[in-house]
Amino acid sequence: MSGAAARGPRVLQFGFTSTDAARAVDFYGQSLGFEARETLQIDGGAYGQLLGLPQGRFRLTRLQLGQETLEILEVPKADGSGAQLQGRAIPADSRSCDLWFQHLCLVTSNLDGALERLQPALESGLARAVSRGPQTLPAWNKAAAGIRAFKFRDPDGHNLELLEFPTDKGDARWHEGSGLLGIDHSAISISNTAPSCRFYDDLLGLRLGGDGLNSGPTQDDLDNLEQTQVRITGHRCPRGPGIECLEYQPPNWGRPMPADLNPADLAHWQIRLQVDDLDPIATQLEACGGRLLSPGVVHLGDQGDALGFSRALQVADPDGHRLQLVQA
Repeated sequence: MSGAAARGPRVLQFGFTSTDAARAVDFYGQSLGFEARETLQIDGGAYGQLLGLPQGRFRLTRLQLGQETLEILEVPKADGSGAQLQGRAIPADSRSCDLWFQHLCLVTSNLDGALERLQPALESGLARAVSRGPQTLPAWNKAAAGIRAFKFRDPDGHNLELLEFPTDKGDARWHEGSGLLGIDHSAISISNTAPSCRFYDDLLGLRLGGDGLNSGPTQDDLDNLEQTQVRITGHRCPRGPGIECLEYQPPNWGRPMPADLNPADLAHWQIRLQVDDLDPIATQLEACGGRLLSPGVVHLGDQGDALGFSRALQVADPDGHRLQLVQA
């Protein structure tokens, strides 16, 4: 995974499963400013093997926000063999500390303006607030002081965060343009920072991009929790968005990821990460706390032309979060 030709990992798409992609496209477009791109219909084959549903049919709808892509996955109720896929809703009592938690951080140049655009969806119940109002992180928190944020859920219950950086924080591109600008990272709840660092940094080649503890009343109101203490560890790619690990401390212990999570479940998120070489990752995966979900490295054949990659692994991180590791 090294050498002069190595480019390092790069997030190609963030994705999740939806029961109604048309509704999701409308919500993300009208309420948040995403732009609809292509829709792919994938019938079983190699991609089905990759997801563990070899006879499945999949509809992938891609949306664009700035430089980043969101991919919405629809999975049929039957997998093509007659077996019924029991896609489950995200539990109504989910909290940010539950280990199936994942969100997208959407950067805006104007949080108040973004909330004004989102307000009709919140008032109608199409979207649901998590935070107890927009929050400004306090001055004592040097790494995050002045950041303004608000968390909410989309129509399927997926978590999202609107975030406005002060002038002295964030990438330069977050201070260019106006409106909703792109996706800075996807945040995931984890049980233990050390194994997550081994998985994301040592195995996948991301780099540590910050490590700190957020706590206090502002964090309580942002997460809608009490006595919140959360260790936040960023993992960055050489370019583009990254992955942020959230280790919540007692009393906010999170429930584990369901062992039988499948692609039809709405809690099924997927980060598609392009890497330089899949083979050493496959060899070292278990030693770094990961778990293989696909039958080894899958060659996509003709399907790869539409998908944009030729080889892939479907894996779970130490806490069960799904990643699709791909090679061009």
